[in-house]
Amino acid sequence: MPLAPTSGPIEERPSAAVEEFARQHYVSSGAQQFGIDQAAFAAVLTQVVLHTGPLGDNAAEMRFLTSLRVDELVLARACADGNERAWETFLTRYRNTLHESAYKIARTESAARSLADSLYAELYGVDSKGQQRTSKLSYYQGRGSLQGWLRVVIAQEYVNQYRSVRRETSLDAALQDGAQFTAPEPEAAVADPRVEAAVAAELAGLDAEERFLLAAYYLDHRTLAEVAKLQGVHESTISRKLERITAGARKRVRKRLMRAGMSARQADEAMEDVDVRDLRVRVSETLQQGRSKATFYKEKGEPQE
Repeated sequence: MPLAPTSGPIEERPSAAVEEFARQHYVSSGAQQFGIDQAAFAAVLTQVVLHTGPLGDNAAEMRFLTSLRVDELVLARACADGNERAWETFLTRYRNTLHESAYKIARTESAARSLADSLYAELYGVDSKGQQRTSKLSYYQGRGSLQGWLRVVIAQEYVNQYRSVRRETSLDAALQDGAQFTAPEPEAAVADPRVEAAVAAELAGLDAEERFLLAAYYLDHRTLAEVAKLQGVHESTISRKLERITAGARKRVRKRLMRAGMSARQADEAMEDVDVRDLRVRVSETLQQGRSKATFYKEKGEPQE
């Protein structure tokens, strides 16, 4: 599932559900070892809850909090805050995942190393000029595994690099050409056909606006502000809509997998481990079906018709 957008830090008094959850789970979250006290832990949870949107009541909020990967959320936020112990833990757990994912995408050792290095800079919160900025880990919301989130981020980083070099070529053209996305070797893993069927069915079932927003943000890599301008709304509205669409799609794909015979655990593992490049699903074509403005998918700066 794609990376969820965020509108930046949000400060608000923790709700009763957040305070109770923070009290119950502070020790098990591992926050203390990274210098995060209970109040700061509650503040992180509050930010995630507010970013998600209205949840109804305390009971619903508690169920949502229980579904989070709290220890991974804490680790990500501690890294984003520059905690050295957190970074040591992060690298021990995820260095191999990042390098393996980079190699699978880039195909050569040198290109994979360059891709992984550029992602490390993004995760540390340092730009190409060495200047400090917001760490990308602050975008992780604890919904789904941190490992799966990192795979999506590194894939997006590769696309960003490709687009910066080949701005005259659209992403769709590159996919059709296949020059930069060579087919895997015969021994490469093939995704479970039940996952492919569930994803294909879910994408086909999206309405026109949902397809438009997903294609605009994830395929065309428009910013929230740009999409919001086209829709005539505030960017926070687009952020909430994207979060709702992706969260809803994930839940429905999970249900489809369970109806196809998977247990709840098998469905979660299948969704976490699948690589979108292994799916024989024409994501780009499906999302762009029935789009209202074909010219929207031109490269930035390319004249509109």
